[in-house]
Amino acid sequence: MTLAKICGLSTPETLDAAIQHGASHVGFIFFPASPRHLDFDRAAGLAERIPPRVTTVGVFVDPDDALITQAVRAGRLTAIQLHKTAPSRVAELRRSTGVETWAAVAVKTRADLATSAQYTGAADRILFDAKTPDTAALPGGMGVRFDWSLLDGHRHVLPWALSGGLDATNVAEAIARTRAPLVDASSGIEDRPGAKNVDKITAFLQAIVVS
Repeated sequence: MTLAKICGLSTPETLDAAIQHGASHVGFIFFPASPRHLDFDRAAGLAERIPPRVTTVGVFVDPDDALITQAVRAGRLTAIQLHKTAPSRVAELRRSTGVETWAAVAVKTRADLATSAQYTGAADRILFDAKTPDTAALPGGMGVRFDWSLLDGHRHVLPWALSGGLDATNVAEAIARTRAPLVDASSGIEDRPGAKNVDKITAFLQAIVVS
């Protein structure tokens, strides 16, 4: 069965809904420019509600050591997801934190997919996300989807996940089209940026079960 990550959670109600309806991974964002940013106190409170069977993923954009250290501790993170972070830095953070480490690869063309090979030996998983415009404030969570046909014939060198514009209406198609082992949703399960909707979370996870 395809695994699911609900990302950008910030309230007990939405976190509980994700866990109750079968999310294998939940994501906390530590990036002040994001409307989904969590401070350490809120992350610590939410972390207390997460059972051991669920992987807690901290999401970062080229973070410094202090941010990573504090977030891993406060959020009880069992994985970190790194955006706009060079392979050497990903490898360094993987060694220093000792937790599962994901490298996000922004995709618009097949050449973008090829860059994932640079993370062999540095990351534990690749997250393929849609490439946002250079002028965008955020590297993800914009509701943008990339052309899934780009994945046809791509040789995956690491375990991987699919992100970018996923919601309850298209996730079954995404899984059937790409055979993604893990799917990741954020903006597609919100009423507005940063405001998750319990019903949309539930519908998204139920759509995966029947896919």
